[in-house]
Amino acid sequence: MPAPGSRVKSDQRRRVVLDAAVACFARKGYYGTTTGEIAERAEISQPYVYRLFASKEALFAGAVLHVSELISDALTGAEAGADEAGPHRQPEAVMRAIRSAYSTLIEDRDVMRFLMQASCAADEPLVAEALRTCYARQVELVSELLNHDDAAVRRWFGAGMLENVTLTLGLADVDEPWARTLSGQRSRSDGGSFAHRESP
Repeated sequence: MPAPGSRVKSDQRRRVVLDAAVACFARKGYYGTTTGEIAERAEISQPYVYRLFASKEALFAGAVLHVSELISDALTGAEAGADEAGPHRQPEAVMRAIRSAYSTLIEDRDVMRFLMQASCAADEPLVAEALRTCYARQVELVSELLNHDDAAVRRWFGAGMLENVTLTLGLADVDEPWARTLSGQRSRSDGGSFAHRESP
């Protein structure tokens, strides 16, 4: 029988490894990252990584599900905040709340870049399965938050994908027409602040 507290410590170490994996995979992707680099960032031995995860593919899939939980927690928290405005909140208010929550989450560039790297590794069976699970969870959650409006759900996911691209390319700092179109920024020459983002 495990010693008291050993399960908690194991879960904590697993979380540390997953956080390290997200950070490392975000930079070099699935194919360019070694488990040794992840172990070094997590400040544990490489054999211990393999005690927690059977393979690099299993570790990457675990990281996908870990990020999925981060997204779910952020959106659920935003929805709870919208509830405080009253039971008759408008769908537009909920959309703004969860979009804001997602935008705040991906300000952590590791999370945002990892999500993009995950799509690039979808040829790996365990990764593809984890990605499908991730999207299934997010679609179910967002659908519930948006009163099962399929069109609104698609708009939310489309806006999230665009947000990823905008942040990756640093378009908020590019004062050119094409960049402003994608980022929703106003031109500096318009007399307004270029840092102002137009409302969705």
